[in-house]
Amino acid sequence: MDQIRLEKLTRDTVDDVLKLRVSKEQKSFVAKNSDSIIDAYFAMTEDKKSVYIFGIYNGKKPVGFLMISYNCDWRENLDFAKNSYYIWRFMIDRRYQGNGYGRAALKLAIDFVRTAPCGKAEYCWLSYEPENEIARKLYLSMGFEEKLELCKEDEEIPAVLKL
Repeated sequence: MDQIRLEKLTRDTVDDVLKLRVSKEQKSFVAKNSDSIIDAYFAMTEDKKSVYIFGIYNGKKPVGFLMISYNCDWRENLDFAKNSYYIWRFMIDRRYQGNGYGRAALKLAIDFVRTAPCGKAEYCWLSYEPENEIARKLYLSMGFEEKLELCKEDEEIPAVLKL
């Protein structure tokens, strides 16, 4: 495995990221990358949120996609979300799963957040579908703690990492 790295999305790299796909069984767990980029655009232009959009690369090969936002308080019952970093979207292409790329990329995402690009924060958080056991195991192994008490039925499970 070459070195995994995050690369900010550009006009030159966006097409590579748009070609990435999860498996058929995972489609209900994560939005299409094109939809995510559109969501980021409106979050930045209409909601005035800070959003960082990355391709995940193994050497020169794109293997995944990642979006991080700051001060994402879209779910009203999550007190920790205000002035925190949110790993909004995270996916590894179906062809590259099971090789440790997700773990390496998540570590890089956490390292990036710890540089405080939008200011200091106490927490980094993310959420995932209750059925997504693979993601759950990865997030918990990286130090995220589930907040099941804040999860309503049919909602994603929030998980928080104290920075």
